[in-house]
Amino acid sequence: MISPESQTIWRVAVIGGGISGLAVAYRLQELCAAAARPLDLTVFESSARVGGVTATQSLDGYRIELGADSFITNKPWAVDLCRRLGIVDRLIQTNARYRRSLVLRNGRPLPVPDGFQLLAPVDVGAVLRSPLFSWRGKLRMALEYLVPRRSGDADESLADFVRRRLGREALERLVQPLVGGIYTSDPERLSLRATMPRFHEMEREHGSLIRALRRQASRSGDQDAKASGARYGLFTTLPNGISELIESLVNSVQKSARIQLATEVTDIVPDQPGSGFTLELADGSRERFDAVVLAVPAYRAADAIARFVPRAADELRRIEYASTAIVVSGHQLADISHPLDAFGLVVPAIEKRKILAVSFTSRKFPDRAPEGCVQLRTFVGGAMQPELMQFTDDELVALVKGELEQIFGVTWKPDFTRIARWQRAMPQYHVGHLDRVAAIEREISAFPQLALAGSAYHGVGLPDSIHSGELAAERLFETDKPITYSLPPRRGEGWGGGGASVS
Repeated sequence: MISPESQTIWRVAVIGGGISGLAVAYRLQELCAAAARPLDLTVFESSARVGGVTATQSLDGYRIELGADSFITNKPWAVDLCRRLGIVDRLIQTNARYRRSLVLRNGRPLPVPDGFQLLAPVDVGAVLRSPLFSWRGKLRMALEYLVPRRSGDADESLADFVRRRLGREALERLVQPLVGGIYTSDPERLSLRATMPRFHEMEREHGSLIRALRRQASRSGDQDAKASGARYGLFTTLPNGISELIESLVNSVQKSARIQLATEVTDIVPDQPGSGFTLELADGSRERFDAVVLAVPAYRAADAIARFVPRAADELRRIEYASTAIVVSGHQLADISHPLDAFGLVVPAIEKRKILAVSFTSRKFPDRAPEGCVQLRTFVGGAMQPELMQFTDDELVALVKGELEQIFGVTWKPDFTRIARWQRAMPQYHVGHLDRVAAIEREISAFPQLALAGSAYHGVGLPDSIHSGELAAERLFETDKPITYSLPPRRGEGWGGGGASVS
């Protein structure tokens, strides 16, 4: 066996300083430290900051999230990362008092029926009692037990699946806005198997979604199964916001790696087969690395590899992205007539409004607003209203002002407003997405020193993005190492299910 002292230094470049890129860097450091393998690691970030779609600010007693504000815990990878960083004990839960969602119906915010879990209800009785649906729509949902399971395993759109099993009203009145709060997508194009695979498995194994959900709730005794909308008891964050996770990651990575901000990589040139890559930077300099991870959006990864993996680049460019704006505002509770007794509101497309959702951030987590105040995050744009992203900041604020006045009776005297524009930030998992990703990965496999990471492939939430980065690091480590090592485990592997919500 080759001794660690005799090894050459392994030079790795991570392109992209979002959560996936930072997760790649941290996992590579763990693996190489455990194996006593010398590592020279550089993270290149083209912007002036790391963190991707995360941004926490503090202002006059408000803790403002301009990007992701929480993550789910039944996908283990974010929690496990917090454990390894030594901050898991700081994780905080959502406020059980307000653990429900609202949905707009004819301009009125109404509760999502208890136990309605994104695509289907646990409790049919709660659906029958809900004013959200007509009696015809309620009967159609109750008959889901009798709908035969679909034969074959081909992908289908989420909209087709829900209409087939639960009917049109379930899709239009509830599923579309709930899923839109996660993916900002058009359900007519969204892949069921790529976004909500557990419901595909429920139909295949149990023949009925309602039957499957009821059995699961009965077995687990999970009280949160009765929560409406997303399973908010599974969500968590840190006292100082998601940026606390980013800062902890950065502090750990920087102990033995370089993070180069405002540094654009303009080209990647493969060296001789199996011998690494040369990166060309915007300042004209060149650096050679043994391995490269592209932790950037799919369209940027496509540009980087088009010269030497053209078919993978073509498929990467077919992964579409949606853009979203978040208007964050702080208000005195006395200036709002609605009690805001929930975590947020989702808005069906059939309501013909100009907003996607409103998150009552300070109802979800403590210390997000001063006493007697509330923080609202209003989402605009997405795949179904992309034209709204062309509005100026003043026009966006005016749009949100009008909607919040009409829906919640907000007297518009905000303590502050902040706008975050996330251009081409949300990958769209359209029908056939899994086949496309498999084809990309087959093509990329011809270059074992190259890996892709990020939200464009196997999941859009923070835990999925972290997991993507860690898997990329482990694949490179296993492929590129000169001697046999055992990978140190990531504790918590094997947990399942879940998703993430912007609302």
